[in-house]
Amino acid sequence: MKILYVSDAIAIWGGLERVLVEKANYLADNYGFEIHMVTVNQGEHPIIYELSNHVHYKDLNIKFHSLYLYKGLRKLIKRFRLWKLFVKRLKSYIESVSPDIVISVRPELTSGLVKAKGNVPLIFESHSSYFSQLFEKKDFYTYLKVRWHNHSVKNARMVVALTNGDASNWRKINPNVFVIPNLVHLNDSDNYSSCKAKTVIYVGRFSKQKDIGILLKIWTIVYQRHQDWNLQIFGGFGDEQERLLSEIRMMNSNICVNQPVKDIFEKYSENSILLLTSCYEPFGLVLPEAMSCGLPVVAFDCPYGPADIITDGVDGFLIKNRNIEEFSDKVCTLIENEDLRRRFGKAGVWSSQRYRADNVMPQWVNLFNQLSNK
Repeated sequence: MKILYVSDAIAIWGGLERVLVEKANYLADNYGFEIHMVTVNQGEHPIIYELSNHVHYKDLNIKFHSLYLYKGLRKLIKRFRLWKLFVKRLKSYIESVSPDIVISVRPELTSGLVKAKGNVPLIFESHSSYFSQLFEKKDFYTYLKVRWHNHSVKNARMVVALTNGDASNWRKINPNVFVIPNLVHLNDSDNYSSCKAKTVIYVGRFSKQKDIGILLKIWTIVYQRHQDWNLQIFGGFGDEQERLLSEIRMMNSNICVNQPVKDIFEKYSENSILLLTSCYEPFGLVLPEAMSCGLPVVAFDCPYGPADIITDGVDGFLIKNRNIEEFSDKVCTLIENEDLRRRFGKAGVWSSQRYRADNVMPQWVNLFNQLSNK
């Protein structure tokens, strides 16, 4: 079977990029599928995650990101020209490869795929969640953009959502929705957290979605009660990076900001608790990753990922969304009880196995077979 994935780029240390590469590699190496990976904005940037030699890779070199150089009418004209070039090159590639199924992992690329794919079944794989559209700033341009993206998704043969909550929202646009959780690269070593270190870890971008601002408020409360503990932040780039780093520098609360690292599992194992404070999550990849290393987790019950991953009071704490006091109190509860940390951590190692490749990928193969038979 021939599968074609289309994304913007594989140039940052991101969850989507990691999952995309691991799925492509698994289908090529374990099932013998002919997997093609197409990007549109990679350019000269190196591919962050290693692709299997059995995955065919092509960058269309469209460079939509260059639009920031233009303004007003010139920007609209340039966008239209790049979109036409994208459709032309994508259509040519699809005709040369003749895939059985095409998968879009970015809503902004789906309209081009609808036009270029011909009769090939199209899957839109939701990694940003329907809720993210409601979270964006409300201006006329954003309104038009969301309507256009949703119109494109409506024309996909199938939408794949990562959680049941996200699936119920996408069914407002397209009734054909299938739920498959993320494949998660889990801890495959014998190195687990002892839960003894007086350190708490946070992993995420400095973005509005991740809400590191509320994390700092929570940590201020926790630090007042436990000044011998520290917070390790592993934060990637984001639109709020400069402001948040400035705020952290003014705090005196045992906070250390680190650059993103390739082997995040080593860092998980060096800490004792993981925190997630996002306003929304398509899935929440860091939760099962950390749980597989024996870490108890604390997260807001935001739309929609954490509730699907965490069993409250068993492998972590699920907090009423945006309740800072409850979140801080549960973190302190874990800090004050090493046995509870270990018990949650042990349960997390077991429950995270739901997201192993050999549990998730057969669901994808089953879906591919259904679509190709139709």
